Amino acid sequence: MKKETEATEETVEIPVTDGSEEETAAEAEDTEKESSKEEEKEVPEAEASEEPETKDAKPEEKTKTSFFGKKKKDKFEQQVEELTDRLKRSMAEFDNFRKRTEKEKASMYVIGARDIVEKILPVVDNFERGLAQAPEGDAFADGMKMIYKQLMTALDEMGVKEIEAKGKEFDPNLHNAVMHVEDENAGANEVVEVFQKGYTYKDFVVRHSMVKVAN
Repeated sequence: MKKETEATEETVEIPVTDGSEEETAAEAEDTEKESSKEEEKEVPEAEASEEPETKDAKPEEKTKTSFFGKKKKDKFEQQVEELTDRLKRSMAEFDNFRKRTEKEKASMYVIGARDIVEKILPVVDNFERGLAQAPEGDAFADGMKMIYKQLMTALDEMGVKEIEAKGKEFDPNLHNAVMHVEDENAGANEVVEVFQKGYTYKDFVVRHSMVKVAN
């Protein structure tokens, strides 16, 4: 047994190194550490390079959202403008309807009053004819004159006016010529005589004056 152990001890060879392999292993570990450090440095740089892109991307998202927000705002403003325009048109139409209705009411009132005045005018004519034949100083005639004056005052307050004709130039809008005469003392188209008085009611002709006109 002792001989066998001695033989094995003699056969085992212990490798002898001069330290170069350890140095190479150490250098490999150093290079791996340096490469890992460089990779770590490169990673933040890559992240830093990626961060501006994300920052740049955020404004794009903001612009998109702001763009869509603006689009919605424009639509809302358009609806408001349309409703405002419709409201203004409705108010204008209602105002026109109100004015037209008031004008129609006023014209209806004028037409009704003018019809009444037209029916009263023959009574005025008869008053004037009777008073023209009444004797002076008669008490009854004086009473009729007072009633006639009261009637004409009431008509004047209502807006009934007599159309001036004698000595005026003939106006077909106010006068109705029933006779033409040659008169050297009168001018051309001058009214020389009135057969029947004409009247207006609030600038509306109720009855034209029946006149004689000089050529």
